[in-house]
Amino acid sequence: MLAKLSMRLPVRRCAVTGAAGLALLGAGLPAAAAEGPGLDRFYDQRIEWSACEGAALPEDLQCGKITVPVDYAEPGGGTLELALARYRGTGDPRGSVVLNFGGPGGSGVLGLAHGGKEFMGLTDEYDVVSFDPRGVGRSSPVSCGAEATGQALEATGGEGVSDPRRTLARLREVAAECAEHSGPVLPHIGTVNVAQDLDVIRQALGDRKLNYLGFSYGTRLAAVYAARFPEKVGRLVLDGVDTLTQPLAEQGLASVRGQQTALEHFLTWCTEDVACPFGQDPRKARQSVVKLVDSLDENPVPTDFGYEFTGQDLAIALGQGLYSRELWPLLQRALAELMEDGNTRGVEAFATGGVALPLPYRGDGPLVDEEEVPPDNLPAALMAVNCADDPDRPTAGQVTRDLGRLRTAYEEASPVFGRIRLAQVLMCHGRPRGTDFIREEVKDVDTPKMLLVGTRGDPATPYRWTVETAERLGPSAVVLDNRAEGHTGYGSSDCVHRAIDDFLLYGTLPPSGSSCGAEDDARP
Repeated sequence: MLAKLSMRLPVRRCAVTGAAGLALLGAGLPAAAAEGPGLDRFYDQRIEWSACEGAALPEDLQCGKITVPVDYAEPGGGTLELALARYRGTGDPRGSVVLNFGGPGGSGVLGLAHGGKEFMGLTDEYDVVSFDPRGVGRSSPVSCGAEATGQALEATGGEGVSDPRRTLARLREVAAECAEHSGPVLPHIGTVNVAQDLDVIRQALGDRKLNYLGFSYGTRLAAVYAARFPEKVGRLVLDGVDTLTQPLAEQGLASVRGQQTALEHFLTWCTEDVACPFGQDPRKARQSVVKLVDSLDENPVPTDFGYEFTGQDLAIALGQGLYSRELWPLLQRALAELMEDGNTRGVEAFATGGVALPLPYRGDGPLVDEEEVPPDNLPAALMAVNCADDPDRPTAGQVTRDLGRLRTAYEEASPVFGRIRLAQVLMCHGRPRGTDFIREEVKDVDTPKMLLVGTRGDPATPYRWTVETAERLGPSAVVLDNRAEGHTGYGSSDCVHRAIDDFLLYGTLPPSGSSCGAEDDARP
């Protein structure tokens, strides 16, 4: 999926609410045969866990690291370290669970630090583990420089449409800046490589089989892992299922439509409250949001961090706040503060928040040393992975021909979210062509049953992607239909939560096609 993240803001609260899966069997196993020549030394590792270093990280969270090759085709060359974190299981854990909170670009270390309450029940018997994928957080973070999104927005704005050659030249410059800032990991980023990293992690944890819960983009990683290492699959859960086949331009347009629908639902809810800053008429409220975005683009508001908050930053904040109904009261308050007092603190917290589900804004300090992790790492990793996973690279002639049409389609789909999403899609121009492995090879997997959860009102990963991905993966995929709103289901639906836990803990699957209804499972 294409998460909406600012490329100009400091990383402050990069956490998500989420859940856990778990791995079968225990530690202390002999190293499995390495997947490819020269990889034995990586598969022979064991993780040394210790207290985490970093402001505001929980005392009971443990951190560790493993070493992986930069390039699996040349494992004797350079290496990089991947950062991991875990909550230790109580008693004598039977194994570990690995989670991915989405993005791509989300820090698993910070996601685990702040999403622990959602799956602490599983620690009765299992260690709960997550990691920063290559290029993310403390795992050789990539960067494009602080102004990349702004430059792409300028390139794809009004003048860019009238002068496509200028747009293409600017996008190539942005791609070159990303390569310059990111170092040797950038050509080897992407889900195919992360899936191999995940297998090294599995072995380093001492587990014969991988049990895993992935949200949003994390479902793409699960599917790729299943295709690459079918014999190592334990119990996999995919919540908020990503597409495996749609080109980025189509993904972006589908997501824009979903975000616009979610915005309209939010505004209908908001206008039922006399405290709604947009009044009590939903139609006028929709018009007011568009005017607010346009006004901030024309006259940005200064912030405490020394940059100006624009309408596109507001679109990013809105998109994050719409991922869960539980965040709507906080989003309403943040918008009221912006409109009534010019206070950007609340909307900034949403714009710089998590990838899948941002934390409510509050006054605590940075969780990551900004000298260690570039401020734009989240969106830089988002684009790097999405571009690496997508083999389509339209020619200059195609972009020149289609730019105006694309801009019209995106802005018609949403006058609020269209512009920022189009800029993100076009930022692959100038980068090397991505892999065709996901489209060509990730299908008809020969694995144990896996559980796919799709939410009908998901603004980021449409329900139809769950159905399409299940059909593509084959008989192994069991679908749970979550008839509710919001992005992913585990953190908001008791019904989904129980179904996932039953599968991860006991191997019990619901019949394929079963559903959870909004009326019986809203979580407090």
